[in-house]
Amino acid sequence: MNPTLAHPALERRLAELRQPLLAYCYRMLGSALEAEDAVQETMMRAWRSAGRLAEPDGLRPWMYRIATNVCIDAASDRKRRALPMDLVAAADPRADLGAPLPESTWVQPFPTSGAGSDPSERAVTRESVQLAFVAALQHLLPRQRAVLILRDVLCWRAAEVAELLDTSVDAVNSMLRRARAVLAQAPAASEAAEPIDTGLLERYVSAFERFDVDGIVSLLRHDAVVDMPPVSFWLSGRDAFRHWLINSEVGSRRKRLIMLEANGCPAAAVYKENDGRFEAVGIQVLVCSGGEIAELHVFLQPELFRVFGLPDTLG
Repeated sequence: MNPTLAHPALERRLAELRQPLLAYCYRMLGSALEAEDAVQETMMRAWRSAGRLAEPDGLRPWMYRIATNVCIDAASDRKRRALPMDLVAAADPRADLGAPLPESTWVQPFPTSGAGSDPSERAVTRESVQLAFVAALQHLLPRQRAVLILRDVLCWRAAEVAELLDTSVDAVNSMLRRARAVLAQAPAASEAAEPIDTGLLERYVSAFERFDVDGIVSLLRHDAVVDMPPVSFWLSGRDAFRHWLINSEVGSRRKRLIMLEANGCPAAAVYKENDGRFEAVGIQVLVCSGGEIAELHVFLQPELFRVFGLPDTLG
């Protein structure tokens, strides 16, 4: 192995690649939890095979090759992940939530507050991990997904992608055309990501902790959608959400919210009081447009807290 890739140097460079690889695997798999597992597997394979890498400049494409193979294998073993509005019609706010579906059904939120210090890098990351875009990617076959992400998001040259996938440039261009055509038919993605509206998030957190229904609803756009994985139940319009809130048990216990960033959007981790402490409930992602909440994704999946580096309980 090249001496510049001796143990300390390799460890440092692998650490630098971890966050970009995590975002790549998340786009490929639609799951923050699966992405973490995929990156861990990628790192393990890299360490085992490091002696095969002769040139330091080849580390990045080599790591992406390993990660791509790991993700393609994982994605080939299951159905695509989705958001509730991709699967069923909007619910009546008077209806029951219904039974939760398996975790593997849903696209998950992804932390983006550590996406990098470079403004241009952060902008690309935030734009390309929006929930609607990641959900749309899941409509693609795994190899098409890899080609589109590498070419259109990460701006690799066709020849580089062809080498990574052990195929021809013509084949890469053909897969890219098919992938773009499929995405054009997928459910419409959200509008371009706006700068994080900290003030809007603070008002939402304050209203939610006080369970001020009118205050919460006033922050939503009139046609806002609200979903609640792992159930397929979702609502269309702030009036429907208001009706549901008033008749739900959401306000039955005190809540604490911690402000976050997820998928390039303002977000909050929700804890509810139980026997003198606050227990993890879920992650809420606020997709904002023009100073209002256009989409409210309420992920009632406490297992996601570790992805955001959060504890299961607060004192």
